[in-house]
Amino acid sequence: MTINTTTTESFAGQVVGDVAAAMSGVMTSIGHKLGLYAAMAHAGPISSQQLADKTALAERYVREWLNNQTAGGYIFYDADNSSYTLPDAHVPVLADEDSPVFLVPALEVAASLWLDEEKLLDVFRSGEGIAWGAHHHRLFCGSESLFRPGYKTYLTSEWLRAMDGMEDKLRAGARVADIGCGHGASTIVLAKEFINSRFIGWDSHAESIDTARQRASEAQTNGNLEFKAADAQSYNGGAYDLICFMDCLHDMGDPVGAARHAAKSLAADGRILLVEPAAGDTLEQNINPVSRLYYAASTAVCTPCSMSQDVGLALGAQAGQQRLSEVMLEAGFASVRRIAETPFNIVLEARL
Repeated sequence: MTINTTTTESFAGQVVGDVAAAMSGVMTSIGHKLGLYAAMAHAGPISSQQLADKTALAERYVREWLNNQTAGGYIFYDADNSSYTLPDAHVPVLADEDSPVFLVPALEVAASLWLDEEKLLDVFRSGEGIAWGAHHHRLFCGSESLFRPGYKTYLTSEWLRAMDGMEDKLRAGARVADIGCGHGASTIVLAKEFINSRFIGWDSHAESIDTARQRASEAQTNGNLEFKAADAQSYNGGAYDLICFMDCLHDMGDPVGAARHAAKSLAADGRILLVEPAAGDTLEQNINPVSRLYYAASTAVCTPCSMSQDVGLALGAQAGQQRLSEVMLEAGFASVRRIAETPFNIVLEARL
């Protein structure tokens, strides 16, 4: 077999870039946790010593970190005055925790994958699953921090407004269930915006429900919110005007059963808000960096989570609108339509 050495060398360069990015992800996490990005945000050119002084850190480590960030294009270096600058355009991604493109928490998720590597090796061999609660705790907090800014930015201002009449109903007073709520990021956003409505966040992971209750207390919600432990086919308190599945339906072992239970739990003219990872309907449509990230998370988290449950349909994080619509239609819904999308999500509405 003849191998094209030029092609091999080019691919080796690609892998070097990937390894460098993986190792530098630790540097990005450090930059966030030590306040380095925050100290550089909108501060203009700064020397390593000035940044070290500003953050009360050791200059030699700060300088090496800055050089790593410069080599990766996260920070710009001016050789004439030996200064470093965090471009304003990079601030929303690296330093603004309320920005919908704040991506540093994704590194917590990535860290959890490494920490759970032995579990992944086992399920690849056995074909079994890994329950959500069996993962390293960095997955839970990382997911919460990664999803929260998008919910705060889009959930009440765009997604719900795209559901005809739903915003008015929520302002007047409605009953809402947030299924698979995790640490309650989406539920809390809703409860704070629609003070006349009643919200219940449901999740099968009891530890997440405990955290959600703590988050609600910290957020000082208006007494219109509670969190309860139950899975997607056993929660009660029916006649909901709105049932939300926020980045969770594809993780469920029996998404058809979950959707069927939701259909039975809706009030007249009640609707489903289904938020899922951005994806096309075919692999060919998903050959891009965002899908690469989601396929990795799906392999390590979403697919094992589904396969750890009854049925184990394993939709995966890149199911796409067509497959998700098939699930909802099989569960008894009459229509499914896309009402919004972001670079990271597709948002669907289902009606009976």
